[in-house]
Order: sequence, then structure tokens, then C-alpha cells
Amino acid sequence: MHTVAVLALDQVIPFDLSVPIDTFGWARLPDGRPAYRVRVCSPGAGPGPGEVSAAGGVFAVRAPYGLEAMADADTIVLPGVADPALPLPPGVAEAVRAAAANGTRVASICVGAFVLAATGLLDGLRATTHWRAARELAERYPAVTVDPNVLYVDNGQFLTSAGAAAALDMCLHMVRRDHGSAVAAHAARMSVMPLEREGGQAQFIVHDLPPAPAGATLEPLLAWLEDNCDRDLALDEIAARARMSSRTLNRRFREQTGTTPLQWLHRARVRRAQYLLETTPHPVERIAVQVGFGSPTAFRERFRRVVGTSPQAYRRSFRAEGERVAPEGAPGARVAVDGPTA
Repeated sequence: MHTVAVLALDQVIPFDLSVPIDTFGWARLPDGRPAYRVRVCSPGAGPGPGEVSAAGGVFAVRAPYGLEAMADADTIVLPGVADPALPLPPGVAEAVRAAAANGTRVASICVGAFVLAATGLLDGLRATTHWRAARELAERYPAVTVDPNVLYVDNGQFLTSAGAAAALDMCLHMVRRDHGSAVAAHAARMSVMPLEREGGQAQFIVHDLPPAPAGATLEPLLAWLEDNCDRDLALDEIAARARMSSRTLNRRFREQTGTTPLQWLHRARVRRAQYLLETTPHPVERIAVQVGFGSPTAFRERFRRVVGTSPQAYRRSFRAEGERVAPEGAPGARVAVDGPTA
């Protein structure tokens, strides 16, 4: 069984700590057995032996394992802490580096990237973190190439995720790498989370002159587009449905989704195609029609542009039980894959 060690440091961010515990905990193999064994470990900092406080002091966590648990782990997850600028407790960097030297996969969540960067393991690699902390991470660790626009970065052995919900994206990506799409899809459903998400965290960055609030004004339109993505929809028809001019619709779409209506529609079609490729034996030509592309050639070109591989190669990767994710990266989500994912 694959063992995941989640490191709880003092002032750990509760959400960062809980996401890997729940996501890996939901994963089940086809025969119903748990796919992962999850262990929470701690260097013992805090008010008592093996006990750490959560950020803000809202509760304390008594970890049942010490740093030695990382030596036997297949994956180590490093959640963020309230003040990522604080030095690491004694022994933490050494334990993470020793595990990595033995081939253990190491992933950070949100500002947990500071913890991982402090070990030196991110030097020369691409990484991400919460967009508000990206500049500080880049300044503090200049040997790390920080990308604030993506949901997560997969360098093969080392992964980093952006803030909050991006941790779910990264954990589901790892489940998919380890056990294939069916196991990951089940974990996603149990987490009430799409297996692949549109865009990156750039759409959430607050600029000096922020765009109009991203409320629910486009939600009915997005649902309609999802339901009608198999149709040959032009921008004028979409704008008429939204009761806006094409120019206003384009502006609202960029404000609320970070992309254009037609680009969003193409992504929705590709997502539908991925589902059909994973769950049906339909030929590519039939799927192209089912998801609204005018021709199989146009479908193949768009699919490769979005996913990074062909529909047939995607099907071979994700319909085979236990198959690992193709090295091109996680489809449908804005991610960066800089190294081998096998």
C-alpha cells in the first residue's frame, strides 16, 4: 500500500493539513481496498509532545508519528504554515532531503512551497504557491523559478500547488498518476470536486484595479453552454442567450472566468470528449460529432492543443486500469509539468 506522510508543523494551516488526509483517504482500488495509508507526523513542536497548534490557535493536533515516518513514506506532503518565513524546526529539512534521496515523492501545498524550498530540493526547478506569496517565494529562493499562474507544477518527484482548492487538484493528479483515472474520478466524486478544472490561479489574482466582482451572473449561461456544447454555437448566439452584446459578453467572460466564451466552449467540449474517451468505446470520429466539433481533424487539433496529446493516446493512457498519467500533464487544468511523471 502506498504510504503518504503529511507533515504537521506548528501553526499549520488547517485546510492544507486536511486536504491530503481526506483526498488520499477517499481513494479506493477497484476491489474496494484503500489505495493509500495516510500518516500525520510532526517534529514535536508546540505545547506538548507530538502536538502542534493550527494557524490562529483554533485547535491543536497531536500527531501519532514523528519525523521517522517520512523515511518509510512513498509520498511526503508539506502543508503551509501561518508564517512561512520562520525557520524550519530542527531535523525537518534533513528528514525530507533524506527521504527524497531514496526516491520519495515530495509535494507542497500553498505556502508549504516555502518549507520545500528551504530544503534546497526545488533549486533549479519550476514551482508555484499561493499567488499572494509568489513574489516573496521568488525573492527568498532565487534558485527557484516561481510561476504564480498555474494550479500546480509537477516536476516528477517534486510537486507544488497553489493556494486552497488547488491542493485538491494536485492530490487528485497524484492519485491519477498512481492508480489511473477511474480511482481518481471516484476520489474526486467523493470530494465533490471535478477531476479536471479549467484555467489557473491567474484568474483569482487581485490586481491594482480589480475587475467587476465575479458573482453568479454567468452561471446560468455556463450551465447552458455545458448542456449545448455539442451544437455549432457562434458568439452572436451565445451573446443573445446572455442578453448582452458580444463585446460586453467577452468582457464579462474575461472578468469572471479568465478566458473568452469560445475558448471556454472549446474547453468544455474537450472535457466532454475526455469523459467519452475514458468511459465509452466510441470511435474518435463519433466523439468529435458528439462534442460539437465540425470535423474529426478540427477535434484532434483542438484536443492536442488543450490536453497535449492525441485522443487515441489519451484513451490508451486513461482507460487502462492502473495506468499512470501521460507525461504531457494533467488534462483540462492549468498546470505545469516540467519532468517525468512516471
